[in-house]
Amino acid sequence: MLELNKSGTDRSEPGRLPAQDPGPDAAPDTRPAGASPSTGPDASAGRVPLRPYLVAGAILCALYFLYAYFQYARFGSPSWDLGIFEQEVRAYAGFDAPVVDIKGPGYLILGDHFSPIVALLAPLYWIWPSAESLLFAQAALFALGAVIVGRTTQQILGGRSGLCVTVAYGLSWGIQEAVKADFHEIAFAVPLLALVCRALLLKRYTAALLWSLPLVLVKEDLGATVAVVGFLLFVYGRRLQGALLAAFGVAAFVVTLVVLIPAASSAGRYDYWTKIDKNGEQDVSMLDSVLGVLNSSVKIEMLVFLIGITAFMALRSPLTLLIVPTLGWRLLSQDSNHWGMVWHYSAILMPVLFLALADGVRRSRGSHRPWLASYAKVAVPVAAAIAVAMTQHLPLRDLLRPETYRTDDARSQAARAALDAIPAGSRVETDITLMAHLTSDRTVYWVGGAPGTAPDIVAINLDFGWSRPIQDPVAYAEQLHPEARYRLKHRGGSFVVMERTTPEPDRIPGVQDG
Repeated sequence: MLELNKSGTDRSEPGRLPAQDPGPDAAPDTRPAGASPSTGPDASAGRVPLRPYLVAGAILCALYFLYAYFQYARFGSPSWDLGIFEQEVRAYAGFDAPVVDIKGPGYLILGDHFSPIVALLAPLYWIWPSAESLLFAQAALFALGAVIVGRTTQQILGGRSGLCVTVAYGLSWGIQEAVKADFHEIAFAVPLLALVCRALLLKRYTAALLWSLPLVLVKEDLGATVAVVGFLLFVYGRRLQGALLAAFGVAAFVVTLVVLIPAASSAGRYDYWTKIDKNGEQDVSMLDSVLGVLNSSVKIEMLVFLIGITAFMALRSPLTLLIVPTLGWRLLSQDSNHWGMVWHYSAILMPVLFLALADGVRRSRGSHRPWLASYAKVAVPVAAAIAVAMTQHLPLRDLLRPETYRTDDARSQAARAALDAIPAGSRVETDITLMAHLTSDRTVYWVGGAPGTAPDIVAINLDFGWSRPIQDPVAYAEQLHPEARYRLKHRGGSFVVMERTTPEPDRIPGVQDG
């Protein structure tokens, strides 16, 4: 991925890369006349070794995957998303439409979120048909972002700043929380945004344009981010490129939300508008949403920690504008899950903020304000120290605890016994606990979300956290599916597996009708 940024697509003259600004504190060029230009400050970028960053990236990838793998092995998935994405990737791998039955029988996932880039995981899934392959892919993509962010920082600032920022980015709370949240499509946006910011900082503007284009295939809201990239190109003097890219981003954003998603949705609309205009059953006006963007201490805390992890130096860089579209919809949302520091929503902001940190330090080194110039000299290690200190309260700290690696506890053994009682190829209705362990070779439905399907198996974790305790699991299965009868097949610990005893219906929603 680094090759496009190294290709010199914005040449000031044939055969020459554009000159790079070494920063206001760079030493003057004192080369004797006729000396090789490769010894000058503009060549420093080319001398930055790649190997240390590849090693750091490999270590981070291992840490991310280790955490995600053992969370998965202990049946600790925090949501249904890993199962959803595995169903989507499994469909792509089989050259089928991306139907995700967890969202509803026969549900076309492109009518929910527009993320066709996920199809790129199909070749990996051919080799490794498991949810674990998605967890590994996300770990690798996050780690690739660290390689790009760290090496770019050293090219800009020199010294040991690159490795410090690699640590700060790699341990940042946005990345760690995304690892904990299992796989999400935004993993693809992380290295792409890192490459966009790298190209902007190194004045390789055509590369910035090209790297930003695939973002519209990652998630529907990222068209707005692409438009901001276009705005920055316009401001940096690439007016035609910037205007065209901004227009493309706005058009992609509108077409995806108004045309593509509604066309794929059975409801004929983009369902997530309700996150902004409804608070529960209560309608909320756009004006009230705008006035309420900072109406919660959770939102304010998130904003402070977003900028605080860069030692506040990101505020000195125009790159910070790239986080505005994502922050905008999150702060407008009435869903409190979007506001805080948990889940995966902040991961795509991390590469932008840490490269904005590098840019902010470069801009501040020659400031006429002595305190700012002095602070710029320590901002990078301060950011690394903040990241290390915060990790004691973040997911990766669990890797230091022996219990993290224990997958033979009674609960895990009971869960695996329940899985063994569910035949491969069967249609299963279940909750989050077993879901991602079943999606590789079964048709999986969300419990209560597949009326009329009479699944072969209903498997539930009685300790899942039901609103009302389930006293009679068989009666509960028949309540969900009055068209069928069930019997208890297996019970161990809190896990119960029921199998259908009546014939399969002639007509199964999402199968015959799909």
